[in-house]
Amino acid sequence: MTDRIRVALLFGGRSSEHVISCATAGSVLAHIDRERFDVVPIGITRSGALVLQADDPEAMTLDRMPEVGAGDRVLLPATTDSRELVAVDAAGAMRSLGDVDVVFPILHGRFGEDGTVQGMLELAGIPYVGNGVLASAVGMDKHFTKTVLAHAGITVAPWITVQRREWDADPEAIRTRLGDLTLPLFVKPARAGSSVGVSRVTSLLDLDGAMREAFAEDSRVLIEAGCPGREVEVAVLQGRDGAMPRASLPGEIVLRPGEFYDFDAKYVDPDRAQVVCPADLDERTLAAVQQTAIRAFEAIEGSGLARVDFFVSDEHGVVVNEINTMPGFTTISMFPLAWGATGIGYADLITELVELGLAEER
Repeated sequence: MTDRIRVALLFGGRSSEHVISCATAGSVLAHIDRERFDVVPIGITRSGALVLQADDPEAMTLDRMPEVGAGDRVLLPATTDSRELVAVDAAGAMRSLGDVDVVFPILHGRFGEDGTVQGMLELAGIPYVGNGVLASAVGMDKHFTKTVLAHAGITVAPWITVQRREWDADPEAIRTRLGDLTLPLFVKPARAGSSVGVSRVTSLLDLDGAMREAFAEDSRVLIEAGCPGREVEVAVLQGRDGAMPRASLPGEIVLRPGEFYDFDAKYVDPDRAQVVCPADLDERTLAAVQQTAIRAFEAIEGSGLARVDFFVSDEHGVVVNEINTMPGFTTISMFPLAWGATGIGYADLITELVELGLAEER
C-alpha cells in the first residue's frame, strides 16, 4: 500500500466566522478517508496564531460552539525546498510534525477566505485546496464580485457601495444616492460571510441601525436592492485535467414569509428555513442556473470549489446574489448536500477537493 497523503487541515481564524470554520473542520475530520489521508489539525486562534489541535471531531460540533484552543505553535516551512511543519511548545522546545503534502484551508471570512492565507501558502510553496489568491480576494469582496460578474454579462442585483468615511461625513448624501433602489434594501458588509452583519431594511428609518451593524464588520458596506424570487444555490467543482467546471443539481432555501436567510436561520434556528435539495426547477431554469454558476466561477478564475447563490423569478430571470469561494462545508451545508444529490457523497467530495488541490498549478 502506498503512503497516505498528509493533509494539514487549517481552521478557525480571525474572522467573525471562527466558530463556523471550527465546526466545518469537525465535519471534515469525522468523514475524511483515513485509509487515504493522514490529517494534521491546525487551528488559527482569534489573534492569528497557528496552533496544533486535537484530532477530535466530536468536540467540534456546531452545538458546542467550538473555538480553537491552546496548543503548541506551528511553524510553516522556512523555504520552498521543504514541506516540514514544526511544533514549538510553551518552553520553546521544537519537534518535527513531518512533511505535509497539501493544506486544506477550511476558513471562512476575512484573513482566511480572502486570499491572505492563500498567498501565505503560495509563498511557502505548499499546495492547497480551493481557490487561489485572486479568486479568493474577488469572491470575498461583494463589491468586486458584483463588478466582475456584471462586466462578464452576468445579472446581479442593483447596489451602491458606501465607505465609512462617506457615511460619517454625510449620510443624507448616501440616502440621495439610493436613487431608484427599491425597498426592501439589504445592507451588507463588503467582506463578511454567513450573513454576519447583514440587515433587511423595509423602511429608510431603519437604515442608520443597519449601517451601524454592517460597519461593525467592515469599513465598506453595500446597500442592495431587494430582488424577489426563489433562493437557489448551485455548487461548482473545478474540472479535472483542464475540463470544464462541473455544476451540481441546485438546492433551494425556502423561508417563512418576510424572513431572509441570516446567520440565525443558517445556524441557530434552522426551523426558520427549509433546505430543499434538489430544487424543483423546470429544465430551462435548471440549465440557466447551472450554466450561470459555471460562468461566474470562470469569471473570477475560480479553482477547486465555489457555491453560487441566485434569486430566480419570472420577472427578473436568474440573478446572482453572491459567489462563495469557501462555502459552508458541514454535513448539513448546501455545498455537500447539492453534490450528494448529484451523486458525490461527503467523504468522496473531500477526496475530490484534496486531489484537485494537489493537481492545481499555481
